[in-house]
Amino acid sequence: MAYPNKVIRNTKTGQDIRFIKTGKETNGELLEMEASFTPHSIEPAAHYHPHQAEDFTVLTGALTVRLNDKVTVLKAGDTLHIPTNAVHAMWNSSNQKTIVNWKVKPALNTDHLLEMGVGLANDTDTTEKGMPGVLQMALLAQRFSDVYRLAKPPYVVQRILFALLTPFAYMAGYRSEYKKYID
Repeated sequence: MAYPNKVIRNTKTGQDIRFIKTGKETNGELLEMEASFTPHSIEPAAHYHPHQAEDFTVLTGALTVRLNDKVTVLKAGDTLHIPTNAVHAMWNSSNQKTIVNWKVKPALNTDHLLEMGVGLANDTDTTEKGMPGVLQMALLAQRFSDVYRLAKPPYVVQRILFALLTPFAYMAGYRSEYKKYID
């Protein structure tokens, strides 16, 4: 469970996330974190948040952002607002560590998604971007569709595909939530 100053580290991508304020503390209004990106990190899968906006402030280093297919580089002191449903991805293409303040409004269950994703990336076989295989992804995508959606394929295709894969995922032993990552 996320709590202030808890740090989760994705050993696959090298990203650290320190929780500052959780949804539990803010009655669901805000999840605030500090995220660090290692130099030359990999561009993650483009995604969007259907019910949330995000605000970023670069504290140190430089953050490369792809927002609606336009790439920009933010430097220390720069801020960025990402509205609901805006397709984006962020990474560090520079030679130095980048640290950002990251706010998600409303919080919803984003902290659980982050803990789950980091736990799975650290414990299981994932892609170089830290993404789980298609069967695990089918369950996670359905469980967390209120806070995270892949940009491609279209959401309606994802829903159909993941629904078809769900019984196979459960038969293969996958779950939509693992208590060990959020306890």
